[in-house]
Amino acid sequence: MVDLLLCSGADPDPQSTYGFTPLALAAQGGHTEVMQLLLQKGANVFSQASDSSSILLEAAAGGNPDSLNLLLEYGADANVPKSSGHLPIHVAADRGHLLALKVLVPATDSLAIKRSGISPLHCAAAGAHSQCLELLLQVGFDANFMLDQKIRKHYDDQRKSVLYFAVSNGDVSSVKLLLNAGALPNQDPVNCLQIALRMGNYALVSLLLRHGANVNYVCRVNPLHFPSALQYTLKDEAMLRLLLNYGYDAQSCFDCPHGDRAHSRYAFEGWTSTVIRDTLFCEVITLPWLQHLSGKVIRVMLDYVDRVRICSKLRTVLQEQASWSEINWVLTNPRSLKHLCRLKIRKCMGRLRLRSLTGSW
Repeated sequence: MVDLLLCSGADPDPQSTYGFTPLALAAQGGHTEVMQLLLQKGANVFSQASDSSSILLEAAAGGNPDSLNLLLEYGADANVPKSSGHLPIHVAADRGHLLALKVLVPATDSLAIKRSGISPLHCAAAGAHSQCLELLLQVGFDANFMLDQKIRKHYDDQRKSVLYFAVSNGDVSSVKLLLNAGALPNQDPVNCLQIALRMGNYALVSLLLRHGANVNYVCRVNPLHFPSALQYTLKDEAMLRLLLNYGYDAQSCFDCPHGDRAHSRYAFEGWTSTVIRDTLFCEVITLPWLQHLSGKVIRVMLDYVDRVRICSKLRTVLQEQASWSEINWVLTNPRSLKHLCRLKIRKCMGRLRLRSLTGSW
């Protein structure tokens, strides 16, 4: 039909109000034979829509590698961005078109990608396309390419790393690929570990910790007087021990300036069971909706500290817990030499070197 129309004198390059041409529509649908007919009749391979989207970009969205190769043969430029800054390679990665990506990688200039402010790795990670991610890493794309500020401003969390996109999707296979390629886990304003902890994803949390995620990060939104990660593990002993094994600063949770004196009154207006403002650990764990967890949490934490003193407020709550007798015995008796040696070894090794150990060290 297209051949018949063209042979009858039909214009090969009419534009819609959006600026689309028949060639763009054929490219979008991956109709290579139709594209060939249009190009032979003089269709403009350099045509762009009103948002500057090129014919090649539309072909990348369609994902047909034959369509891409045809356009490149006719001189299409893979380095022409649309108004958003995205290149054809970004679109192919975002859609998970692996074969299209293989065509576009050698045709795309690294400077064009740098000017765009976003790596195709970000697009592949955002779409959870681990095969595309693997290809891009294999050909040398930087696992630590950070989003430019002009792109970051569109995200409320100001994310910038490729790893953050993969962690946000709960995409374990992509996270593994990125970490093994050298992705750094502590580059974003909201720590990748915090995202994994919120999800309760053991696999992601373990992966991130093994590759150097800072277990003692401080949340910039809800800062506490102890490392923020703990607040996501109060109901999960296995996750709590995982953090402690990787060097969580349990000692800071027992640092209370009030001691046996009465605590000053706090205004709890605006607090909810999911929002905890800047305060001491004893103030957090003794809140009405959390104090029933205090016994189990404190008992676990005592396995990771030397002899400590607990403040009057925490003691009052703990005395109501079933585990108080065991906690009181630990608090009032000397710690074993084995326990003290274990703590000394952990301190000498430091947080990062603890990654090489397994078990409840």
